[in-house]
Amino acid sequence: MIFNLARGRNVLGALLLACAWNLVPAAYAASCATQSQMTPAERETFSRTAETILSDVQTGNVDNIRGISVPAVAADFKGMSDSVAHLRPLVQTATITVDNLYILDATGNPLGETRTDFYCGSPVVVWSFPIPSPGMYAVAIVHATGVQHPQQVTIILSKTPDNRWLVAGMVDRAMTAAGHDGLWYWVSARKYAQTKMDWDAWFYYRLATTLLDPLDSLASPNLTKLHQEADQIHPQDLPGTVPMTFYADGELITVSTVDTTTALGGLDLDVHYKPDTTQAAQLQDPAGARKQVTAVMSGLLRMHPELQRAFHGIWVHADQGTGSLFALELPMDQIATGTPQVSVFPNQNSH
Repeated sequence: MIFNLARGRNVLGALLLACAWNLVPAAYAASCATQSQMTPAERETFSRTAETILSDVQTGNVDNIRGISVPAVAADFKGMSDSVAHLRPLVQTATITVDNLYILDATGNPLGETRTDFYCGSPVVVWSFPIPSPGMYAVAIVHATGVQHPQQVTIILSKTPDNRWLVAGMVDRAMTAAGHDGLWYWVSARKYAQTKMDWDAWFYYRLATTLLDPLDSLASPNLTKLHQEADQIHPQDLPGTVPMTFYADGELITVSTVDTTTALGGLDLDVHYKPDTTQAAQLQDPAGARKQVTAVMSGLLRMHPELQRAFHGIWVHADQGTGSLFALELPMDQIATGTPQVSVFPNQNSH
């Protein structure tokens, strides 16, 4: 009984969890008990188990985590071991707090993997994911705070026939980005949306979702509202299946992706473009490479000057195949915008 609680690099297990707002009619409904509906003994059991697991993460005690994992996780432990190695330095001195607990009763499920919806509490929180087999499961959402990069860790437990609760999956997500939490990004996104700064709003809504959603398989009224607000301002000229193209310094630039990153500390716009043969040759010369990527930065800011308000800087990557020919990050105050006109060919994708 293994769960893959996937988004990003910290994935443990091998069963895909689907997004709860994409519920399918074939899903089975099962019962759920929230923390307030549990007995004191149940709350104590799950809280103690979650705290023990996080304590083992803090000390790097992977052997103990393996010993309290379901057989399938213990047998294929590299993902867990790698995840602990990543998480340990982030939470080593953190204060551990159990934020929420759920019991998921799927004992009435048919044999074999079935998509199952668990409706929990009021207002309703919905967990929706494939259950590998009938049984009892528990979810513990744990906060590791008081450190530079606070983390939210979701642990899935599975009840064994001899009444033990073993680790079936775990994933961690940052609780802040560039020093701000998800609520701050949500409030800021609304302000940008009100002033028609849709690019700023869109990326801030995405950050808010990432920071506030502990797991892709969870849906709640607040998360649903957050997604709806983001969808209403989705910029039409963002690259997607169709790239974004524009002229800068007389050259046609083909942008494949635009995202955000905090890899260098501040909140940067992360831009990837695909140079043509001539542009790739220019990238072999350091001066020519810098001129080309700064032209990309300047071109974006001329089209969307509002980006200067929302981001520390821009990180541009000139990609070829699976690698990068050249990359450069500059803070906004070092990027020249000037007055030359930039022609843009917006992505015509429908989102």
